[in-house]
Amino acid sequence: MDSMELEREKGITIQSAATYCTWKDMKINIIDTPGHVDFTIEVERALRVLDGAILVLCSVGGVQSQSITVDRQMRRYNVPRVAFINKCDRMGADPARVLVQLKDKLRLHCAPVMLPIGLEDQHSGLVDLIRMRAVYFHGEHGETLADEDIPAPMLAQAQAARTNLIEKVSEVDEGLGELYLMGEEPSVEQLKAGIRRATCANEFVPVFMGSAYKNKGVQLLLDGVGDYLPAPLECRNVALDLNNNEEALDLGGSPSGPMVGLAFKLEEGRFGQLTYLRLYQGSLTKGCVVHNSTTGKKVKVPRLVRMHADEMEDITSASSGEIVALFGVDCASGDTFTDGQTRVAMTSIRVPEPVMSLAITPKSKDMTAGFSKALSRFQREDPTFRVSLDPESSQTIISGMGELHLEVYVERMKREYKVEAEVGKPRVNFRERVTKRADFDYLHKKQSGGSGQYARIVGFVEPLPEDSPDKFQFVNGCFGNNIPPGFIPAIEKGFREAVGCGSLIGFPVEGTRVTLLDGTAHAVDSSEMAFKMASLYAFSACYKQTSPQILEPTMLVTVIVPVEFQGSVVGDLNRRKGEIRNSEQEADDVVITARVPLNDMFGYSTDLRSMTQGKGEFTMEYSEHLPVTSDVQTRMTSEYSKARGGK
Repeated sequence: MDSMELEREKGITIQSAATYCTWKDMKINIIDTPGHVDFTIEVERALRVLDGAILVLCSVGGVQSQSITVDRQMRRYNVPRVAFINKCDRMGADPARVLVQLKDKLRLHCAPVMLPIGLEDQHSGLVDLIRMRAVYFHGEHGETLADEDIPAPMLAQAQAARTNLIEKVSEVDEGLGELYLMGEEPSVEQLKAGIRRATCANEFVPVFMGSAYKNKGVQLLLDGVGDYLPAPLECRNVALDLNNNEEALDLGGSPSGPMVGLAFKLEEGRFGQLTYLRLYQGSLTKGCVVHNSTTGKKVKVPRLVRMHADEMEDITSASSGEIVALFGVDCASGDTFTDGQTRVAMTSIRVPEPVMSLAITPKSKDMTAGFSKALSRFQREDPTFRVSLDPESSQTIISGMGELHLEVYVERMKREYKVEAEVGKPRVNFRERVTKRADFDYLHKKQSGGSGQYARIVGFVEPLPEDSPDKFQFVNGCFGNNIPPGFIPAIEKGFREAVGCGSLIGFPVEGTRVTLLDGTAHAVDSSEMAFKMASLYAFSACYKQTSPQILEPTMLVTVIVPVEFQGSVVGDLNRRKGEIRNSEQEADDVVITARVPLNDMFGYSTDLRSMTQGKGEFTMEYSEHLPVTSDVQTRMTSEYSKARGGK
């Protein structure tokens, strides 16, 4: 289902893809989601609208880093799941090891509902533990199923596995538990019903096995989807009643009820914006008018399609439980649509905060239009992709979930919009501050024929208290009219302009109070410009006497990693000049809180994954500006001086 050229090149799923299939008497809507952690928003919004999930695991690789992250997301949205251990025909396949990892690493209450008959190149079929029958797959694509007796060498193993399955389900299902305690053997229907109740209640995970590439076990997995995962009418979906102070309102899910749908994904298609919609209640027909509960606007549905990856099938109507796509509907991701009979809103999708930023500029000015279009489109499609303009450096900053995430968008910009961009590290917003009082007595006198410039000001510069909410204060302490009152605003304006650019590295000076005590004016040569220039030069002249410091932004970083990686992660944070604030254990993970300079955090996303085999995750937020060390200040000041040509 990977339809994007970039997906096929990199061998990974970048965008989630929706499709639809029928199996026996069931209609199944499927969303294939990415496995890489950088594209986690695709998993988030898919799980928000799905009623059940299949956790696909490799029989060789087992439970990997993204398996842990996706399991966490499934728990967040309370999505019932079945597990499928794939690639049982690969060299090194070991489903038994994966089962142990499911219990130990994911803490899942699970048991296999089938056993493989042979592994690696000997994998020929599966033992169905529910019916106690062997199923073999014949034909070029495993399309012909043969139902036979269980091979004699596997009979004892199969009986032990079935007993284990009954025990596991009996622990969490009251109906099956009563039969187990009475020593009665459950029938096939009773066992299926018990597994279904436990799975829908998120108390149990049935584990299937097979080889999807050779179509072995996929048929039994589809049977399992119908047998054990909930149908749309069985799920409890809650909306917020906008007419009743946003009280929780249960949606019955009936196809004949008032229409309620959630737009969970936007995509720019060949024919304009494509809006993916999950219908929770009622039905939708082509040409009907729907109401956007978020904006209050009415829109007509000109075209209704069912998606098969990048292919579209035009349909005339859809009903509750289906996932469809609309054309020509202007909306945002997370908007709720109704037929106007009810005013409700679905709860929004959780959007994780970006963890990495890059500065980006188009290589030539004639690419600016395409550059802006690309950034606008990518922001609409992906809520985790953010674009901002740094007001101080005037750089365009793109933020996302990791280096690969941003790299993909830069590459898409090049392929889809023919825009080549230069990417670099964004300029960190340092600050400067004064640390002690310094007096000034400055005379600005300039004669150039005609009216000259004359202004003398006397006062001092001092640091503000650390708890002061102000970044700059100007105090007029003059007595009398040595400086005419009309020139005081010009003096304040000059000092405010002066603190906008410190002389150490050219960044704003914060936490400064300037007190004006006295001065002198000339009846002819004094002017607002003269006093403003006197203020600028006076501040510059006394600035070095204040022992100024460079301040750097520090981030409050929270890292969640498995306990076994704690030492290497703490060591790396220390190497980045981080200050460890707290470290506490939560189950098998350790949560480390540290304060780290932003300038040392670039590339941390990739480094953390390397250190923790991809199992670590982190968030960071701005904490405060703190002084850099003396050696760093000396180096930065020297570099700034050289860049300005030694001025």
